[in-house]
Amino acid sequence: MKQIILLSLLIMTMLGCKNNTPADCVSKADDASVVLDAIATRTSVRSYVTDRAVPDDTVTLLLKAAMAAPTAVNKQPWAFVVVNERAMLDSLAEVLPYARMLKQAPLAVVPCGDMTRALEGNGRDFWIQDVSAATENMLIAAHALGLGAVWTGVYPDMERVNDVRKVLGMPDEIIPLCVVPMGYPDGAQTPKDKWDENKVRYNKW
Repeated sequence: MKQIILLSLLIMTMLGCKNNTPADCVSKADDASVVLDAIATRTSVRSYVTDRAVPDDTVTLLLKAAMAAPTAVNKQPWAFVVVNERAMLDSLAEVLPYARMLKQAPLAVVPCGDMTRALEGNGRDFWIQDVSAATENMLIAAHALGLGAVWTGVYPDMERVNDVRKVLGMPDEIIPLCVVPMGYPDGAQTPKDKWDENKVRYNKW
């Protein structure tokens, strides 16, 4: 994995630093290394330190990272519900069979699609891609900030969608895509190396 990261940095340095000073190139390579490391070492975390809350300013950073995601026609059809009350986290855990870790998590963020902002017609479902991109940004940012998080699916399971809507008091035009429990990891985490060159094709299948 380190070799892949180093190779990526070398390529970016060769292409991106052509018209910059050596100092600029070093700075960009350092920045790239931090980003690539956060991506490569992120992993799903399901166990959290229960008595350590996530500060509000950290939550704001996570949401800013999420909203920096790409979005079709810049519609930004997303909305986010921050859940940090114990009773609400426990209620979500009760209705989501694969999110029982919410009973331990000090925080969850629920990325949603806002259908009043989504594209119309055949493009409506692009909201799924937009909100998914925002969620991945948030997961990477959480890891970079020392948090652990896990994506637990809600949509398109309509039973889960309706259960989350009921718990959080959401109107019909809001569709929860997923619930992301997060907190400070309880114990060491081992990321998986998912690189597989057999899953890559060039120019055609």
